[in-house]
Amino acid sequence: MSIPMPAIGLGTFRLKGQTAIDSVRTGLELGYRHIDTAQIYGNEAEVGQAIAESGVAREQLFLTTKIWTDRYTRDKLIASLEESLARLRVEQVDLTLIHWPSPDAAVPLAETLGALAEAKRRGLTRLIGVSNFPIALLREAIALVGAGEIATNQVEIHPLLQNRVLAEFARSQGIHLTAYMPLAYRKVLVEPVIQRIAQSRSATPAQVALAWLLQQGYAVIPSSTKRENLASNLAAAGLQLSEAEMAEITALDRGERVVNPDFAPAWD
Repeated sequence: MSIPMPAIGLGTFRLKGQTAIDSVRTGLELGYRHIDTAQIYGNEAEVGQAIAESGVAREQLFLTTKIWTDRYTRDKLIASLEESLARLRVEQVDLTLIHWPSPDAAVPLAETLGALAEAKRRGLTRLIGVSNFPIALLREAIALVGAGEIATNQVEIHPLLQNRVLAEFARSQGIHLTAYMPLAYRKVLVEPVIQRIAQSRSATPAQVALAWLLQQGYAVIPSSTKRENLASNLAAAGLQLSEAEMAEITALDRGERVVNPDFAPAWD
């Protein structure tokens, strides 16, 4: 039986080699059941090894990967996903995302989503979705496959960049959002408001930031190489912030984006 996406996942961006193996292995030991990787991370084989050696049953895991931008054509996408499955040592991933909109719209979205839908029909992936899609492209995706087929839009969201216009649109369409970079490369952790709330709650600043996201219905995929931080992040689900605390954190929004490559779309 397949499981729904757990609200807290383990991100693996920037984790390489043995570091990636150790982080995923430790995360699985601690109870993480949602692992997020991508073709461009160059660590699918390590993630697959950690999962294979963990003793955790495949059906208990929610595994996400993302197709990179040079594999968006119909002839390349499915073949690249099959290669990802081989590296991950699984027959199917739970979720496959388009990692970024096609740079300069080089490949029509209809072709890429069509190939992704075909991969789903073939059983290579259980669910499909998108990442880094602003409203205009999300509208296009909805027109092509229907909102019900888009399992999530994975985008940068944290207290310093709240993406409220996009979040409101996604909510209106019934599309779930996954917040990546939820701690903004630790920038969130030094905010005095978050530190004060953490101290008053006997929590960590990371737990406060993650709880703020979780209470809004987002999934979060923080990453860490330290057992203590991995355990602490997972425990954020048990922290319930008050309306006043939520409002204080919401007031921190200043549009501070930390991921903005030169091929990024026009953000909302």
